Amino acid sequence: MSYTPSETRYQNMTYRRCGKSGLLLPEISLGLWHNFGHVDDLSNAKRILHTAFDYGITHFDLANNYGPPPGSAEANFGKILKQSFQGYRDEMVISTKAGYYMWPGPYGEWGSKKYLVASLDQSLKRMGLDYVDIFYSHRPDDQTPLEETMAALDLIVRQGKALYVGISSYSAEDTKKAVAILKDLGTPCLIHQPRYNMMDRWVENGLMDVLEEEGIGCIPFSPLEQGILTSKYLKGIPEDSRAAKTTGFLQKDQVTHEKIAQAMELNKVAEERNQSLAQMAVAWLLKDKRVTSVLVGVSSEKQLLDNLGAIDNKDFSKQELEEIEKILTTDF
Repeated sequence: MSYTPSETRYQNMTYRRCGKSGLLLPEISLGLWHNFGHVDDLSNAKRILHTAFDYGITHFDLANNYGPPPGSAEANFGKILKQSFQGYRDEMVISTKAGYYMWPGPYGEWGSKKYLVASLDQSLKRMGLDYVDIFYSHRPDDQTPLEETMAALDLIVRQGKALYVGISSYSAEDTKKAVAILKDLGTPCLIHQPRYNMMDRWVENGLMDVLEEEGIGCIPFSPLEQGILTSKYLKGIPEDSRAAKTTGFLQKDQVTHEKIAQAMELNKVAEERNQSLAQMAVAWLLKDKRVTSVLVGVSSEKQLLDNLGAIDNKDFSKQELEEIEKILTTDF
């Protein structure tokens, strides 16, 4: 069945400027970390992508190692692009990354120029693309000079294989250094992708200030703490959940009593706001103007539509914020 995008796809989404660049990103972006690999249902992946585009999500975020197996999310995304989105590439922002283990031997991970350039070449082949819009250094590498990793990002832009570059999971201090190197090379750092949610707030200890000072966008991943900030785990671990899968990154022992107790209290605040817990968690991130977009990962259209509902209520009263803070700092 052929796909024709909704004609009203741009009516309800808000787009935020990414730092001090010319690029606008939707307030909610779709991450393909889970549910798009060869172990997953391709027709479900296709439905999710169609629904995302129909609702104004223009940004699709991948990495070389997404799957499982590694590389398969990019390969499946490439198939769906070819089948469904021919003629719409220029309406899309597609990003990928390199940094984690991808192939055997000394050149298959971390931050060398050899690895980053080779990895992006492989990613472009898998997706059937001439270029990506954003290419990231996926993680810092203290064994490789930062100058080399940033020079690789600069080279990739000059080769025309990426329009913009970013970094992911770099500390405030390393971000400052990386940004200065890129500035000198003439390829500014567009965006930082950190892990950030109500329960994991390391970025508030300096990184967000650096991004604001330097005019760099911020796109948090894991906004729902791998599903804990949803209604999914409020009554235990369901069989079809991420924590129940052996292939997932969320393990059962990470679903702690304390986190569930906090989620239950947060859920009460969300209900008073006429939101699901997931919607409130996304809205809580979007309340900060320094956040360009929130990266959501979903396993179904239904989950995606629920997350999209977050943009209908992004305002928090002082009382609500204080209540949320109290819950998050209480030992259960």
